[in-house]
Amino acid sequence: MSSGFDYDLVIIGAGVGGHGAALHAVNYGLKTAIIEAAQMGGTCVNRGCIPSKALLAASGRVRELRNTHHLKSLGIQIGNVEFDRQAIANHANNLVSKIQGDLTNSLKRLGVDIVRGWGKLAETQKVSVTTDKGEKTITAQNIILSPGSVPFVPPGIEIDGKTVFTSDQGVKLESLPKWIAIIGSGYIGLEFSDIYTALGCEITMIEALDLFMPGFDRDIAKLAERVLITPRDIETKVGIYAKRIIPGSPVVIELADFQTKDDLEVLEVDACLVATGRIPATQNLGLDSVGVELDSRKFIPVNDCMAVLSAAEVVPHLWAIGDANGKMMLAHAASAQGIIAVENILGKDKKADYRSIPAAAFTHPEVSYVGLTETAAQEMGLAEGFEIGISKSYFKGNSKALAENEADGIAKVIYRKDTGEVLGVHIFGLHASDLIHEASAAVAQRQSVKDLAYLVHAHPTLSEVLDEAYKRAIAS
Repeated sequence: MSSGFDYDLVIIGAGVGGHGAALHAVNYGLKTAIIEAAQMGGTCVNRGCIPSKALLAASGRVRELRNTHHLKSLGIQIGNVEFDRQAIANHANNLVSKIQGDLTNSLKRLGVDIVRGWGKLAETQKVSVTTDKGEKTITAQNIILSPGSVPFVPPGIEIDGKTVFTSDQGVKLESLPKWIAIIGSGYIGLEFSDIYTALGCEITMIEALDLFMPGFDRDIAKLAERVLITPRDIETKVGIYAKRIIPGSPVVIELADFQTKDDLEVLEVDACLVATGRIPATQNLGLDSVGVELDSRKFIPVNDCMAVLSAAEVVPHLWAIGDANGKMMLAHAASAQGIIAVENILGKDKKADYRSIPAAAFTHPEVSYVGLTETAAQEMGLAEGFEIGISKSYFKGNSKALAENEADGIAKVIYRKDTGEVLGVHIFGLHASDLIHEASAAVAQRQSVKDLAYLVHAHPTLSEVLDEAYKRAIAS
């Protein structure tokens, strides 16, 4: 493809997004290099998706085996359940090592050159890499930026990595403090509350916004709070923020009203997890060398083809994917964007369809969704002149869920009343993260509940929860 360049494509950042882009590029015969200054696999593999799911799997087993009421209902009785914190942590660490090795080996096997060092733009189609042996310059026909993100720590919060920490340190599970404060009730906070309570910790969850689980559908959040929070050793504080957090023994947390900023109380806990979201790692990338300015939230501006923009104009041969562009901060979204960027490099005019990309919280039971929330769908309906319909079905009516004696759950389908097009689906319940993909495919194809209601689902399976919701939609 290139003429006079070292590579057809150079990717800065070897996270899930950069890895996906590299694999797609070599499949098309592009000579590709990937630059990584830290650990191969980025946040997802090393400090996010992978180790947290290993911890959730192990702690979830502990929760199940200690739930004597549930086991007795199935006719099972077991003795005292013990666990080894270090062995659980080792399980997560070993999985990280395996996935990291698999990712690295897949790149090497396909002929992707791996360059270890800090990569930054030097000028158009040129990257400067600072390595242990000095600095070198690499030229490329096209460059993809995939630097990822880091945890956001609000002002007034001091991190020591031991008593006050982010998810980066939390996935190491170096201790199990008796009383842990979790700042934030989003995906990260929910998953860690699941892990910690299963392993015997008490939680105080502090949410600055006036809604618990902000960003989730309200029907889902209401049921999730009843199942995931109320029966567990979790105290919630909503509309309250941590004005100041001081590490130590104990950790001192000064709380204030989020609206009025009035001081409220001081908590003294054993540890504190700061789970207040993530911010893009977009500093020191050399963007100024090609005339690119970050937006107000420090994201790299891109169009739907992942091309980087400067003053709303496309910067030739430069692309940005993943958390760094802020479009959808999910590992699988980054991977999809990497593929889209490569497709457009090859002149194929591919764009992202964010509405069809699912998301999930891997709690016990799980939360998942795809598409629009009810509020967002209503706003679209008002703007475009259509009414929305809502259809719900419940795990309590599902034979498989009843057989498992895991009947807490709901599936909610949001659709256009005129065409039946599915706009969004939200699920809380057993294996919700797997069930959502049928809905994701329906949203991607802009399918109608009028057609989906006549699909046949195996019986008895959890998938019939969606089947029932589609059927109720056309009956209403």
